[in-house]
Amino acid sequence: MKPNQSSQRDSVYAQPLNKVSDFAFDTKVADVFPDMISRSIPGYATIIDTIGRLATRYVKPNSRVYDLGCSLGAASLSIKQHCRAEGVEIYAVDNSEAMVERCQNYVNAYRGDIPVQVQCADIAELSMQPCSMVVLNFTLQFVPQEQRQAIIQKIYDQLMPGGLLVISEKVKHQDPVADSLLIDLYHEFKRNNGYSDLEISQKRAALENVMRLNTPEEHIQRLTQAGFTSVQEWFRCFNFTSWIAIKNDEAKT
Repeated sequence: MKPNQSSQRDSVYAQPLNKVSDFAFDTKVADVFPDMISRSIPGYATIIDTIGRLATRYVKPNSRVYDLGCSLGAASLSIKQHCRAEGVEIYAVDNSEAMVERCQNYVNAYRGDIPVQVQCADIAELSMQPCSMVVLNFTLQFVPQEQRQAIIQKIYDQLMPGGLLVISEKVKHQDPVADSLLIDLYHEFKRNNGYSDLEISQKRAALENVMRLNTPEEHIQRLTQAGFTSVQEWFRCFNFTSWIAIKNDEAKT
């Protein structure tokens, strides 16, 4: 059974603010994060479930799995639920102390044979070991642009041949007309989930300086530059996309 990830309803931006501070994964956000993420990312439950199902295909016995930017550990717990390979260890890493603390609580409450090591660290500085699967679930968008290629390269270098990277991101599009339409549809999605125009506006302002988006083409170029030859978009809804990138079986480690 999954641990109870119920939380307070997200009302972080419900009241008018004199000054909208930059968004941070602090205690205030961590307390409402399950509600925030479920009401803010279309298809999030499908993405999390599919990550677990992909683990059954790609996680090898006696190997490591990395969940980088793990937040409350939803992807880690999905892998833990689905994966049946023996000798597997999951490393859940996030640079937010508030998120890591709550992630550890969820991990402790979850039954299962696969151990999950929760670590507070900057993924750009993380020393990785050989692994069979890596998850970057809405993480890279919060990493400085100049660090992103090096992180993808580090992941590629440490993946075993046949290993899998799952990367999910909010994206922007080169066509301004299409981009504007998708943003409008996304805001309508949030309104339908109970967010007011004030909440949408204030959160967008809070994210402006901390969430820097790439186009799908830029993401794919980054992956292929690192060495991935099999890159496939498997999920898209509005301006949210997820890819799988597989390291060729014949690649050298």
